[in-house]
Amino acid sequence: MLKSISLFRWFWLAMLATFFGFRLYLYYSPNTNLDVLGYNLHHLFTGLLIFIAAGFPLMFFKVSIKSARLLAIIAGVGMGLVLDEWVYLIATDGSDSAYLTPVSFWGGLIMVLLAICYLEISAKFLKIK
Repeated sequence: MLKSISLFRWFWLAMLATFFGFRLYLYYSPNTNLDVLGYNLHHLFTGLLIFIAAGFPLMFFKVSIKSARLLAIIAGVGMGLVLDEWVYLIATDGSDSAYLTPVSFWGGLIMVLLAICYLEISAKFLKIK
């Protein structure tokens, strides 16, 4: 079964797992922050770097199927981090306590689910298996 999963599905499975995994981790460690030179780097920004690092080779270079699968998973992790914080940073004050609010959770989950729907609809439209 694992061989038959399309790259975009590896991507969205990693994105969804990252969303729930990160939410669970930060629920139990709510004041965990990545601070560099006095600046708080939200995981939206690290996720974007991860997505770019994996997505660019996937899009622009010919890679083996194993490499493509790994890159799709890594890109999915990055996008999961990005979408998890997008609504949170727009709709809240960006504090650690605001991350644990329902608007942050549901906003992030809705964004991830919309991305998955977009991928599935695009795959049907483009006839990707």
